[in-house]
Amino acid sequence: MNNKNYDVIIAGCGAAGLYAALNLSRDLNVLVLSKRELTLCNSSLAQGGIAGVYDNPKDSPEYHKHDTFVAGGFENDPESTQVLVDEAYIDIGKLIELGADFDKCPDGSYHRTLEGGHGMNRIFHHADTTGLEIETTLLRNVQQLDNVEILENAVMCNAKKTETGFSILVLTNDNEYTTYNCRYAIFATGGIGRVYEYTTNSAIATGDGITIAHELGAEIKNLSYIQFHPTGFNNKHTRETFLISESVRGEGAYLKNCNGERFMQNYDDRLELAPRDVVSHAIMAEAKKTGSDKFYLDITHKDPEFVRNRFPMINEKLLEAGYDMTKDMIPIFPCHHYLMGGINVDTYARTNIDRLYACGECSHTGVHGNNRLASNSLLEALVFSRRAAADINEKINSDSGDLETYDFKIDNEAPHIPQGIRTEIRDIMQRAYFVIPDKEALPPDLEEVTKLKNFLCDGNFKIDRDYVEARSLTTVAYIVLKDAIEKLKSKEKMEENK
Repeated sequence: MNNKNYDVIIAGCGAAGLYAALNLSRDLNVLVLSKRELTLCNSSLAQGGIAGVYDNPKDSPEYHKHDTFVAGGFENDPESTQVLVDEAYIDIGKLIELGADFDKCPDGSYHRTLEGGHGMNRIFHHADTTGLEIETTLLRNVQQLDNVEILENAVMCNAKKTETGFSILVLTNDNEYTTYNCRYAIFATGGIGRVYEYTTNSAIATGDGITIAHELGAEIKNLSYIQFHPTGFNNKHTRETFLISESVRGEGAYLKNCNGERFMQNYDDRLELAPRDVVSHAIMAEAKKTGSDKFYLDITHKDPEFVRNRFPMINEKLLEAGYDMTKDMIPIFPCHHYLMGGINVDTYARTNIDRLYACGECSHTGVHGNNRLASNSLLEALVFSRRAAADINEKINSDSGDLETYDFKIDNEAPHIPQGIRTEIRDIMQRAYFVIPDKEALPPDLEEVTKLKNFLCDGNFKIDRDYVEARSLTTVAYIVLKDAIEKLKSKEKMEENK
């Protein structure tokens, strides 16, 4: 098996991984692993924008922090959230410097939009494809760096801690296994969306980084804090649900039930601009009340030209599906969207494993509490990946000597995993924990998931993409359901003691 050495290996080619690479010292030898093609990641799918206080005397970091805490149920980590809002201007400014094309007003100032949970227009955006604009801007700049190598279609299969850092087993498209050794590792592997039947996440979101970090002994925290976006396009023909951005409601769209009636006034004073968890719960309650899962987003009362210009990508995708958002109500329903929990880290993205860092959606910084405020995710990815890079830059100079390598054993004759495991996991998760945890289903479903996890982890199967992703999905499903049960028990105990 081939062996190659680097100073730093970054697993993940989304906003967090690329921004970490940009901020690492130019004299470090860096490898970025991209699981599939370079722009296939959750960052690219982000529509709304990036929130932050930048050159706006009417707004303040403290106001941004307040909105973040309200949305997060006041379970946010105070120190990490303070870092997030205080340093937002650094990374928004850096994106502009790198060439990110954020929308501007006629007077040349940056246009800032509003989304649910925000008390101020503070969201920078590129029409309705902000994530893709940021991702391609970062990628363009990283590809110009001589010290950074990007390996495409590279699956991180396993990682082992060594005395000098880490050995990482990688499988490439040509079915070749290579062991890459490094002094420091940054996991920026994204979320777990593919553990659900319907998700806004890209195909790479199978929780690989969280699973491997868990196996290394990293602390995984609040993995059951999952955000279900209230306005996924209700099209059941594909697992990857097209998101109707939060900013559509921010620009004045109404939520309507099966009778074409607005209903948010019955659930929250903030109406359509309530945070995502509130709106998702309201839709589920309204579905129970009406006996129907037919819900709509209606922006037909707004100027058609404004709607087309403000949401060109959403408009185009809806037209392809047979809906004109300037004339038709858009069918929507909640679906899996984002993970607030993950690999637990401090304010420099350091895990409890020496030399291992985690950034972006796979990490748990604590800034989101139990519900992410809209457009805080891209900001979190940038702020903490920059801080991870700064910490590595400071520490790595004291390292010397040869890198150790771990000898991974590969059984080329091992059988493929049986078909249907991932489908079974998705069915279990939809049943046990969709928007509101099912108290009765959780224990037996955890038992089923545990059996599947043990079957995969203890068995001898061919280590290929199918195996890695199935192992990851069963592991994260196990951790999510276990965490959900523990939280329900804790809540019941608190209520008993009142």
